Amino acid sequence: MTVPRTALKNWEKVREFALGLPGATEDFPWGDTVAKVNKKVFVFLGAPDSGYPLGVTVKLTDEAIHAHALTSPGAEPAGYGLGRSGWVRVPLEPAGAPAAGLLCEWVEESYRVIAPKRLAAELDAR
Repeated sequence: MTVPRTALKNWEKVREFALGLPGATEDFPWGDTVAKVNKKVFVFLGAPDSGYPLGVTVKLTDEAIHAHALTSPGAEPAGYGLGRSGWVRVPLEPAGAPAAGLLCEWVEESYRVIAPKRLAAELDAR
């Protein structure tokens, strides 16, 4: 399955942004790309060559942001029970998918929920 160029560019921008956050590391559990802080996942990025539609999964506990993310085409609460904790999967391939800038805002929100306060403060100091 070929990934649309726009979706792949947005994925790459989101990945680069996530890995640029204080203390962020990349890992590959289950064959997917994830970004972690303090050994905890703050964004699931999937894998462009997995054969599955490309998307990102973020933890959004702010009700307004969570609701906004769910209005994206194809967005849904994450599987495996993660949706009950505020995790949202947002596909990158459908027409009308969020732009990279908005996705990065959601990644930052997810990071702030997961990251230790000292690292969130470091982000604020930038």
